[in-house]
Amino acid sequence: MENTAITLSPSAAARVATIAQKQDKPAILRLSVEGGGCSGFQYKFGLAEIPDSDDCVVETDGVRLVVDPVSLDLVSGCVVDYVESLGGAAFRVENPMAAAGCGCGSSFSI
Repeated sequence: MENTAITLSPSAAARVATIAQKQDKPAILRLSVEGGGCSGFQYKFGLAEIPDSDDCVVETDGVRLVVDPVSLDLVSGCVVDYVESLGGAAFRVENPMAAAGCGCGSSFSI
């Protein structure tokens, strides 16, 4: 019953590729979850040099999204998207397992 699928949207992949090119790094986005934020857990994004051996790795348009096993339990089934709005532009995680979120969209609870 466990669904470990996670998806990187094409718009997020394109943004990661642009950032990675500017920083002269591989196009690998690491998503991790850590305790904190206003709802209990918060998402953390960063560029990775290489995936770890136990990472879940998905690829969209040549860009890889990597998630460690502990974080994967909390983001299984998620879609990582990149959205631009009047309030700014940001990576956003659409998490079907989150029971509650906060207004800023960067923290959640299960």
